[in-house]
Amino acid sequence: MKMKKWMIIVVLVGLLGWAVYDFVISDSSTQTNTNANDTAIGFKKGERAPDFELNTFDGETVKLSDFRGEKVIVNFWATWCPPCRAEMPDMQKFHEDYDATILAVNLTSTEQSKKTIDEFLEEYGITFTVLSDEDDVVSSLYKASALPTSYLIDTNGNIYNVAIGALNYEMMVEVFEEMN
Repeated sequence: MKMKKWMIIVVLVGLLGWAVYDFVISDSSTQTNTNANDTAIGFKKGERAPDFELNTFDGETVKLSDFRGEKVIVNFWATWCPPCRAEMPDMQKFHEDYDATILAVNLTSTEQSKKTIDEFLEEYGITFTVLSDEDDVVSSLYKASALPTSYLIDTNGNIYNVAIGALNYEMMVEVFEEMN
């Protein structure tokens, strides 16, 4: 049992370390700000984020392209994911402080029930947009196999950064201030 706990801790620390490296240390020259019309659609920095359409838990339809002109965080998460739980308070604070557009895509097919999701959102006081990816279509499209995974998308609709692992408030602020 002790070994299992250590392995989980090592994996979580590794994901956090990679996220910090990717945000803070990585070469900013690989981050491009090009016109969305001239950019290939893809999942890497500088590529245009693929459009998608999902519903909120209230039944409202939301498309990523509706937010063109805004900086957006597309965050893939689940209630059972410890790093997701750890980043939610910072994400909510960031949303409130910066009036940031956050599209939190819940991997609904992995959840115990809708009640579990509702209780989670209430417990954490989440007020940003939460979307239901019931069939894992969008999470598969975005290759979000590790949770949480966040795509930070600039005003042109291009991927400015990809973070695998939990983000903290300072990371979100730093990247949003760098983006156009």
